[in-house]
Amino acid sequence: MRTTSIVVAGLASCALSSAEYDYKPDVTSEALQELITIEDLMAGSQDLQDIADANGGNRAFGGAGHNATVDYLVKTLEETGGYEVSTQAFVELFSAATVELSVGGTEYAGSYMTYGPSGTAGASLIKVANFGCNATDYPAEVSGNVAFISRGTCDFRVKATSAKAAGAMGTIIYNNVPGSLAGTLGAVGDYAPTIGIDQDDGQAILAQLGSGTVSADLLVDAISENRTTWNVVAETKEGDHDNVLTLGGHTDSVFAGPGINDDGSGTIGILTVAKALTNFKVKNAVRFLFWSAEEYGKLGSFHYLRTLNGTISGNQTEVSKIRAYLNFDMIASPNYVLGIYDGDGSAFNLSGPAGSAKIERDFEKFYESKEKPHVPALFSFRSDYAAFLENGVPAGGLFTGAEVLKTEEEARLFGGEAGVALDANYHQAGDTVDNLSEEAFLLNTQSIANSVAMYAMSWEGIPKVNATIAKRDAHLHRHHAARDLGHTHEHLSGPCGASTLLK
Repeated sequence: MRTTSIVVAGLASCALSSAEYDYKPDVTSEALQELITIEDLMAGSQDLQDIADANGGNRAFGGAGHNATVDYLVKTLEETGGYEVSTQAFVELFSAATVELSVGGTEYAGSYMTYGPSGTAGASLIKVANFGCNATDYPAEVSGNVAFISRGTCDFRVKATSAKAAGAMGTIIYNNVPGSLAGTLGAVGDYAPTIGIDQDDGQAILAQLGSGTVSADLLVDAISENRTTWNVVAETKEGDHDNVLTLGGHTDSVFAGPGINDDGSGTIGILTVAKALTNFKVKNAVRFLFWSAEEYGKLGSFHYLRTLNGTISGNQTEVSKIRAYLNFDMIASPNYVLGIYDGDGSAFNLSGPAGSAKIERDFEKFYESKEKPHVPALFSFRSDYAAFLENGVPAGGLFTGAEVLKTEEEARLFGGEAGVALDANYHQAGDTVDNLSEEAFLLNTQSIANSVAMYAMSWEGIPKVNATIAKRDAHLHRHHAARDLGHTHEHLSGPCGASTLLK
């Protein structure tokens, strides 16, 4: 059912009659939560797993697995009969590669940094000082050799560009936190062939470098071409379409695995709520958004806002109808925490637009009502909420953690194992249906249902968008976050030293 333009699916045939709609009860949190079951969530997750298994083990942008995911979502949403369903096509540069790496005669598993060029390099490995963010970090010996750079402080693109400018024939970026390293250079640029490796391999290579000169051989065989992909949009047929609740998650995985937590969990969580919501009446329209190409730099969500009546260029007519955006990217991490985006800025001094504090507090009240702990998560502008924040839309959401290690305090609060990644399978082949926390998955999807029921009936405490002020403030916050945090997911210190999360 995919198309290359926005198409409304079968409206006349499945529209509710006035009598049918009037018969439905108003949505309430309790009633909507009752319809959310772990059986449905796991069945939906298995559907995504089956799609990945049938299409090379992933659901990545530009590939058959993601296209099949789009078809699955459109079909499922159309069958409910309660939504105007459309696909939004857009074209972006697809980039993928196979890589080979050996250092000192030992082979290592490297990851392609998307948008990097093809090429080979065989030369000495030269350690770069600090984090490779400044030209002065690169010794003269880098020229004609392979640069070895730690992750941290600045974007991968800055490191790769600086290495090439220093004359490097190739670049290896090693993780500075446990886990694998897969990322994007953000856009085509002037880079040498670039590969990412995990922290353990990075430390092993650093030990070799301490013993003298080490040779490195790397190969990147990349393809880059424009490919069409699709966002999926489903809006309730009923409700006030000038006062819309939006919520979303991304539908693409990385190439390394099926992405059943990242972000199959968010996808299935909001899809399950969407199906349940058709049993009720709403006062305010609810728009479910399923994003493509998040893993390539949040391309789907930014395309949507950019084309929503020209909002990025200043026309706020359509965006002003959006009263709030809720983001769900990884809500079933196996060694989870219950993270809530810090809308009021009390943990990180990076607040969202007016109304974001109310959204955060409403999420907090839900977990407190269930006698569950929660921790703040930073608006780092590294998930699909970024485009909404930059357009002044109040935002919030949930996040259960990626590759960073669980702290002792988090283990005390949430259980699980301290010193182990919140999701040890993040961006890897092990991100499967077998490695989800069912407890977190069910609880967080019930939390989604609670917020949907609340805002579908009332916007009390959440003002309309003041586009000029909120957009300006979001722009400043984004640059503050980028300056202070670099390109990483990590723990930060919140109030009283509390451990907090960002994504």
